Amino acid sequence: MNDTVDKLVIFLAKRDGIDKLVKTFQYVSKLVRWQVEATHPDVAQRFKQWEVASGLGRKAFRTGRFLTGFNALRRGPGSTPTFKILAVLANAGEMVYFFFDHFLWLSRIGTLDAKLAGRMSFISAFGESFGYIFFIIADFIIIKEGLEEERRLLTSSKEDTSKDATESLRKIRADRVMRLMAVAANVADFIIALADIEPNPFCNHAVTLGVSGLVSAWAGWYRNWPSFTMKLSQVAVQIHSSQSSKRKSFP
Repeated sequence: MNDTVDKLVIFLAKRDGIDKLVKTFQYVSKLVRWQVEATHPDVAQRFKQWEVASGLGRKAFRTGRFLTGFNALRRGPGSTPTFKILAVLANAGEMVYFFFDHFLWLSRIGTLDAKLAGRMSFISAFGESFGYIFFIIADFIIIKEGLEEERRLLTSSKEDTSKDATESLRKIRADRVMRLMAVAANVADFIIALADIEPNPFCNHAVTLGVSGLVSAWAGWYRNWPSFTMKLSQVAVQIHSSQSSKRKSFP
């Protein structure tokens, strides 16, 4: 599948795909508003409205998203005790985030009491940041194990120059790129969540929020783009089988 339009159609048909597009709108409009609010307040107000509309739209698209974490835990949280614990903690935080995000959305649009917005925002952001910590730890563990497997393959490849060894190395490196993208997105979203949990001049600055939002959105674009997601699924299978031969396994 090499046609860009085909890939774009598939990307936008996914909930995560449209979320990353609208997230780009949200944080680009935030940066533009910050840039022009001193000189063109009328234009800044228009971009403010675009930012708010994009944020509320994303919340609507996330309806029921908390079930994703629940289903991940129900189907199998991990292959080792360490990954089971990390998966439970990470997905529990994410479930809290998405569940209370529903009430935040309803209070922001006026269906529920607007006074609930602050409390729902805090609970949702706390669950979000809590989950990100354990997602990041899990990704770093997997990256570390991938590096160890890569070193093993590089050592053995001096004697084995087969196509399989080269392909295994390529897949491990591709998986590492995906993991690093996930870490970048989670760190960026963690900063945004901190702005709700503990407001401070750095995290709440428009540039910090805008850049963090775009890093998260564009890392998501990369990870969810069709050609990359298909490669990632192949990589996961390959790494799992190679690690199993060493009595190690990835989730």
